[in-house]
Amino acid sequence: MEDKFKIPQLLLRWALGITFLTPVCDRLGILGQPGTGNIEWGNWENFINYTATLMPIFDRPLVNIMGGIATVAELLIGVFLIIGLKTRYAALGASLVTLTFIVFMTLSVGIQKPVNYGVFTASAAGLLLSFIPHYSWSLDKLLKGSNR
Repeated sequence: MEDKFKIPQLLLRWALGITFLTPVCDRLGILGQPGTGNIEWGNWENFINYTATLMPIFDRPLVNIMGGIATVAELLIGVFLIIGLKTRYAALGASLVTLTFIVFMTLSVGIQKPVNYGVFTASAAGLLLSFIPHYSWSLDKLLKGSNR
């Protein structure tokens, strides 16, 4: 039986993975300096300042921790999706992390920001990807084949 999801799941994994890695690179200053090009933050401090606006009920030390947790989660999710490792869990994680962003963004800055940033789309894409039955061209498939 032909697997009709081979190319779509690969493209969706890569697109979602890149979507998670790009903001991590931005907040670490890898993509450029603040205020240049399409740089949103450009450094950790600007990212934490923005995170504080999304979480006004938390004090600064907790915002730093939450920003760190989000960054590590986004980094792992992005890498795992691109290489296809624990893909189903990474995709579900992507959906849950972005759903969390939707809630905090909507409550603090309004519904338009998560719409503008495509957060709803990323959340839905992660959920959809988690339901795909097989992940071709992935470490999951390679490791599953070696366990036979």
